Amino acid sequence: MNALAIAFVLIAAIGLIALPRRWAALALLAGGVHLPVDLSLALGPFNFYAMRLLLAIGVLRVMMRGEAQTYHINGLDTMMLVWSAAALATSLLHEDVVATLVNRSGMVYTCALTYFLFRVFCQSRDEALDLCRITAWVLMPLAVAIAYEKRTGLNPFAVFGGSTLLSEIRDQTVRAQGPFAHSILCGFVGATTLPLMAALWKPHRKTAIAGAVAALTLVLASGSSGPFLGAIYATGALLFWHWRQHLRLLRWLVVLAYVALDIVMKAPAYYLLARIDLTGSSTSWHRAALIEAAIDHLPQWWLAGTNHTRSWLPYGVAWSDQHADITNHYIRMGVDGGLPLMLSFIAVLVLAFATVGRSLRQAETPGAAPPFLIWALGAALFTHATAFLGVSYFDQSVVFLYMTLAAIGSLAPQAARQHVNSVRPLRIRTAPTAAHAPTRSVLR
Repeated sequence: MNALAIAFVLIAAIGLIALPRRWAALALLAGGVHLPVDLSLALGPFNFYAMRLLLAIGVLRVMMRGEAQTYHINGLDTMMLVWSAAALATSLLHEDVVATLVNRSGMVYTCALTYFLFRVFCQSRDEALDLCRITAWVLMPLAVAIAYEKRTGLNPFAVFGGSTLLSEIRDQTVRAQGPFAHSILCGFVGATTLPLMAALWKPHRKTAIAGAVAALTLVLASGSSGPFLGAIYATGALLFWHWRQHLRLLRWLVVLAYVALDIVMKAPAYYLLARIDLTGSSTSWHRAALIEAAIDHLPQWWLAGTNHTRSWLPYGVAWSDQHADITNHYIRMGVDGGLPLMLSFIAVLVLAFATVGRSLRQAETPGAAPPFLIWALGAALFTHATAFLGVSYFDQSVVFLYMTLAAIGSLAPQAARQHVNSVRPLRIRTAPTAAHAPTRSVLR
């Protein structure tokens, strides 16, 4: 880290300590997202980049202020703990146990602490809405800088060190990446936060418009097919708000359509991914081939993952002679921790969607979150879930995933309390007196 990066982290740390709880997420998100992951402080075998440093400060804040006392554990929280345990446990079955355990500990530290800190900072419907506003505020300056990069081909975040100054150019198109590790990840940050901006439309319309413009700027500046498609998925998910009563039917139609396509197509149905190319320079065929390779090599990784995926595809990556390019977050979980880690990660997503559905059904209860806010959070999670088919989050973009999960998790305690309050009290009927007792005996 250079002096400018250290100063940025210090300012974010002060804000994280000093701001009220509901606004502490602003310092955490702004400080952690704007600095590249290449910038870090090495402490022994562990590398602490900006987000990890701020997470440690956030934990100290919560402990000193006793803010976790109002925290209510729910099913989604429990599954996050199960996922964390699976990541650590499966690392013990890899070849280099120490190196793998250190790597997985860093992953769990970043993902789990991000989730639980945002859960502490967001514990009600109003705070979930505030989190959407905070996201818009963070996206606005980010979008300005990335628009500059798109126009000039120079990455302004290089002043912090870590990011390269010259942007990637493919087919004469600048692929802006900003502080993120890749332009695709930058674009997906915009696509996955677009539904959160829609949630602000009624209560904070100007912020919603500015935030949506910022999110779309990230998508367009990335110059990648995946984020374009992600923005389409996000918009489609939001539009289905008008047909939300038929969501169960829609899910079954999608399943049946996939099965039908798999029957009539020569290649597996997931090879439809190979046909997607919105920019003319997409590598979508690789996404489909990777799924097929993962299925073919299931015996190699199902138990606890694998350290060797180079043989999966006829080509590899420049940064490793042991691995192929794993551009699928679900398969990435499998490679890291086998089926235990992959399935527990999928279970986290399933429970989050279930929380959205349960909260929607109880949205008419007094004090419940606004229905469209709930739907928008679900749409954001849906965009993440579809994005995982074409990209693996390996930088600070993962923060937006666990922030969204935390906002959804904040709805679960309300749903539980409303369910308890809606239960009608039992009426205890006393036994009839002798004068009114039935003449027929129950004893036979």
